[in-house]
Amino acid sequence: MYSVEDLAAEISSLKRRMVAAEGVLAIQGLKARYGALVDQRFAAGSIVDAEALADVADRIAALFTVDGVWDGGPGLGTVRGRAAIATRLRQTTLVFSRHFFLNPRISVDESGATATATWDLLSPCRRADGASFWMCGFEDDEYANVDGAWLHRSMKLTTVFMTPTGEGWTRILA
Repeated sequence: MYSVEDLAAEISSLKRRMVAAEGVLAIQGLKARYGALVDQRFAAGSIVDAEALADVADRIAALFTVDGVWDGGPGLGTVRGRAAIATRLRQTTLVFSRHFFLNPRISVDESGATATATWDLLSPCRRADGASFWMCGFEDDEYANVDGAWLHRSMKLTTVFMTPTGEGWTRILA
């Protein structure tokens, strides 16, 4: 027979596990939206028009906390705050990319208020001069649960390698 205290402890434990599991799932969805939006800056091997680019950049920035940090590493720079993130993401260095975030290692704190994650990243990409690359790296993220929604507090890209593909991505259909 369980005591009231035993049942209360069990319910508390289940609640913590549920908060963590729901947080992991929400963060996976957040990262998927981030990758899809970053890639929506391009269509058929070109940068989308300025109005669409501005809209997408604003939608990406909205996935960060008000004071969030986007850190693209030495090659892409670091910015803080939604307005700066949106401005930075309107400045494209590519004409094509597909972000594949793999092997998430997500840890939600016991309160369900913050989390950290490391994601492996594989991305075929193409510059305006036609040079195509495989980029491989990882992103270290911090998250905050703001009013029930998970947002990036910081995202830091570390590039492991970027190698040319030879003929490359010459026939981009979407």
